Amino acid sequence: MINDWLGGRSPNLYQYYSDRVTKQLQNLAQTGNASIISKKTKSIRRILLTNWGYVFLLCTGLNISIYPQRLAAQEAPIEVKPPSSQPLPQPQPLPELPPPEQLLPTAPQSPTQPDVNPQTLAQTLVVERFEFVGNTVFSTQELAKLTDPYLKRPITFNDLLKLRLELTKLYIDRGYITSGVIIPPQTVKAGVVVMQAVEGSLEKINVTGTRRLNPSYIRDRLAIATGKPLSRDRLLAGLQLLQLDPLIKSISTDLQAGIRPSTNILEVKVTEADSFSTQLVLDNQRSPSVGSFRRRINVNEANLLGLGDGLSVGYTNTDGSNGFDVSYSLPVNPRNGKLIFTYGNTDSDVIERPFNSLDINSQSSYYELTFRQPLLQTPNQEFTLGITASHQASQTFLGYNDIGAFPLAVGADNQGRTRVSAIRFFQEWTQRSGQQVIAARSQFSLGLGILGATINQDEPDSRFFSWRGQAQWLRQLAPDILVLLQADMQLADRKLLGLEQFGIGGQTTVRGYRQDQLLTDNGVQATAEIRLPILRVPQGVLQFTPFADIGTGWNNGGSNPRNNTLIGTGIGLLWRQSNNFTARFDWGIPLTSVNSQNDKTWQENGLYFSVIYTPF
Repeated sequence: MINDWLGGRSPNLYQYYSDRVTKQLQNLAQTGNASIISKKTKSIRRILLTNWGYVFLLCTGLNISIYPQRLAAQEAPIEVKPPSSQPLPQPQPLPELPPPEQLLPTAPQSPTQPDVNPQTLAQTLVVERFEFVGNTVFSTQELAKLTDPYLKRPITFNDLLKLRLELTKLYIDRGYITSGVIIPPQTVKAGVVVMQAVEGSLEKINVTGTRRLNPSYIRDRLAIATGKPLSRDRLLAGLQLLQLDPLIKSISTDLQAGIRPSTNILEVKVTEADSFSTQLVLDNQRSPSVGSFRRRINVNEANLLGLGDGLSVGYTNTDGSNGFDVSYSLPVNPRNGKLIFTYGNTDSDVIERPFNSLDINSQSSYYELTFRQPLLQTPNQEFTLGITASHQASQTFLGYNDIGAFPLAVGADNQGRTRVSAIRFFQEWTQRSGQQVIAARSQFSLGLGILGATINQDEPDSRFFSWRGQAQWLRQLAPDILVLLQADMQLADRKLLGLEQFGIGGQTTVRGYRQDQLLTDNGVQATAEIRLPILRVPQGVLQFTPFADIGTGWNNGGSNPRNNTLIGTGIGLLWRQSNNFTARFDWGIPLTSVNSQNDKTWQENGLYFSVIYTPF
């Protein structure tokens, strides 16, 4: 049956994979374990003599194709990819923020002028020069521009008070609502009048209304925005950032006079958001070799210990795989720097016919430790730098005739193991408004031969250097009418293990093809989509989503897939109900001819669905 299916497509494949198996057995011979060699040699020879098509599939990483140059680099699919390998999340426009007067309903509180003797008010004087002390916001030259009309002519003390109000207004107009200028008690000598700038500061920040969240989480972040001199604009931006924080439902403040002169007390009232959530996901974004229909549940607590630390636990299942992942994030400074640890583990069995009879199993896992630090953070813009230490491992097993662990992927060792240790340096930039979002991410990955990583002489291993760049642009043309453009690119300096290769094909890349139809060392992919509302209901909208996708991939130091460019177009429907339910259905039409089984899956027919529900 298998030989009929392969039907003369490539007469050299048998020799190609026979040579590959022979090479693996020669590597096994170096271990000196005669019993293992004898057992595996007999079992594999039996497969080669009876069903060489099976070996073709095994050595090509469990994919149905006739291109060994591409498939030899693949292995059994990994259910849970590490965060460093995932695409950018879909951007969201800036939500509507409360008006400034609601966040900070405060009138200017400039310093009070010391009492003046009434007799002094009537006196006249000629000022030759004004001397400023205590000013840091404005230079002496900036302040002196307002004093020119008062120089070298007879003026009264009332004129000086008028000048003082003009100088104070300069502070208030720039947002320094608790700062100003006073005329201190003095004896005028040589026509020099001293003007003192009193720049306000906060004496204390009082936080009320928190339940589980530690008040210092809010206090420390506001302290950054309330440095001396106190700026209304800077404080308002800090309050808006807290309002955008998922842990905060609402925040309001009241600025009161402090005990000491030129100081204030900031009273902050907070209402916490619900930090616990669950998410249920159904889609067909998994490789058909292990079952494309995927079920996932994710449980998240965003404020586990009251520190703003988050714990997320997820379980993913298909008909042939089970995956588990956990993530813990801990804020390490009030500028939203975070330390993030993630772990994932997957056990996969190939269930796609006719290859399920071989009883192929893959076990994979990853560990990642990330430090992420925003360098620029405003309500509209963020620029972040980060570094990730990553370790991935995968091992494949052949249950047919009890062969056991066996190298199916290019670069695997004699026990079918591939391991990648890498340091990844990333940069993220986002700019958003209520109408538009621009997001970009760049990541440099340096593979290292440490922690038991795969090291080979000729084949790909853990030592590599690659760059991945991603960009998104979302524009709202009218209510619920959006244009979305996305691009993703990877460049590598050498051959890569399958764990690091660039995947093209599927609902999140090029629709109309099966998941990861292409896996190559380098690649570029782009998507254009428009969303048009066709039905509106209370708190919900149904959108019509025509799209076009394109992706191309190529390898280093070897042949490329014959059809290495995939183009697809199609239409879809997107239903969003409130903030807790999203359903999507896409029909992608492939414009590039590729080989596939006669028994096509939904993916290979260009049909994709996704349902995401957040009950609480």
